[in-house]
Order: sequence, then C-alpha cells, then structure tokens
Amino acid sequence: MEYLPDANARYKDVDYWNERYRTEESFEWFGDFTKFDHLLKQHVRTEENILMLGCGNSALSYDMYRAGYTSITNVDYSSVCVESMAERHKDCAQLSWLCMDARRLAFPDGVFDVVLEKGTLDAMLVEESDPWKVSENAARLLHQVLLEKETHAGLKKLRVSRVLKPGGRFISVTFAQPHFRKRLYARADYDWSIKHYHYGSSFHYFLYVLTKGEELSSEDAALERRLLEEAEAPPTDVRFQEADSEDFLNNIGL
Repeated sequence: MEYLPDANARYKDVDYWNERYRTEESFEWFGDFTKFDHLLKQHVRTEENILMLGCGNSALSYDMYRAGYTSITNVDYSSVCVESMAERHKDCAQLSWLCMDARRLAFPDGVFDVVLEKGTLDAMLVEESDPWKVSENAARLLHQVLLEKETHAGLKKLRVSRVLKPGGRFISVTFAQPHFRKRLYARADYDWSIKHYHYGSSFHYFLYVLTKGEELSSEDAALERRLLEEAEAPPTDVRFQEADSEDFLNNIGL
C-alpha cells in the first residue's frame, strides 16, 4: 500500500503518477496478461497494429511482445513513465513509447487495428460515487477520450474510433460489471458493437470488445433508448419515511 494516494482524486493527477513511477517498477491492475490472454487471442491477431492507451508501468505490452505480438505503440501522459519504460525495453524494436494524453491522441485517422486500455478509464472515473449515474464532469472527461472531434468539414469523429481502421476493435479491461459499464458504451453514435467477457476466479474482472462499424445489438440499443428516456424524464418527488414514526423495516419480507 506504499503508493496508495491520500485521496482518490489523485489518481487523475499526472503529478501523482510521475512521483509514483520514479520509484515503482511495475504494477498490474486487474491481473497480468496470462489471466486474459485467451480472450485477447479471440479478437487480436499477433501481426495487428496495437495502441496501448495509458500503458503505465504494466508489463502487459512486453508480455504481449513475448507472446508474438509484433507492433505495439504505448502512450501515457506521465513523462517519467514513458522515459522509464522506453529505457527498460530499448531492445524491443516492436514496442514504441510516446508521452501523450489519451484525451488528445495525435495520430492520423485509421492507423490502428486495436486500441487497448487496462484500467485507464477506471482511473478517470475514480471519484464517482454512484455507478448507475456518472456525474457530468466524469461524462465529459470520458467523452473527451471516446466521443467526438469536429473536423473542418463539420463532421464528428470519435477520438478512439478515429484512430481505428474500419472493423478495428477498442478493448477495455476493467473491474466494472456490464450493467454499469455498458451504460457508458452503448451509444449508437459511437458506431460500434459491444461484446463482454469476464475472467478471474474468486473475483471477476471484465473485458469489453467494441468493434468499429458494427451496430449495437437489439439489447444494447434498447438500453440506450431507456437511458435517453430516463435522462429526459422530469425528476421524481421522493418521499422518505420518518425514521421514528414506524419500525417499517420489520414489515419488509426479505
């Protein structure tokens, strides 16, 4: 627990990560590559061009390189992290390291087959207290990564989807269960389908595969419609039971 911050908000602070990476050699969020490599193999070919979003000091890229993946570009907004990882893996020509913010990807359109993130979006949402409804600030931050960038022609492109080739996949590894995370991913304007898997034994983690150019399933499209209806509905008048007027909990059959 040496690197545990004094407040969750610090997980969104680049200064915290720079300080941490100066002394921490490696840390794996949600298990190492061996825990979910069987899932990646179903959706990522070894010769494909991969972008690792918010790579941190994880060994994931190196483990994938050892497993035969031949082209992985790693980005992180911590300059300390990028410099350290580039030096550590300087003999691995298939791995490149760039200091870059996930909210401002400086790549041409359609250059990657796969964009992979492992815990990066979770760090952005770390201050959220209600998993059923993210705050406006968190939604805005997430959209900076996933949503739109206006082109000179007035068209809008998703930042992550923009750098993906047609049929490319955005792969998200997280602890967030589908009934929470799919509320954020199930949007027709993202122009992707959603599949999800879980791994782990005593505690489950989740891997989402979002494929560019495929439509949402009927179930996910229905989820989006319901969420839009909820957002447009007027607030309800919630009345609370007086705590000392009746021992009403005893009347509830559990």
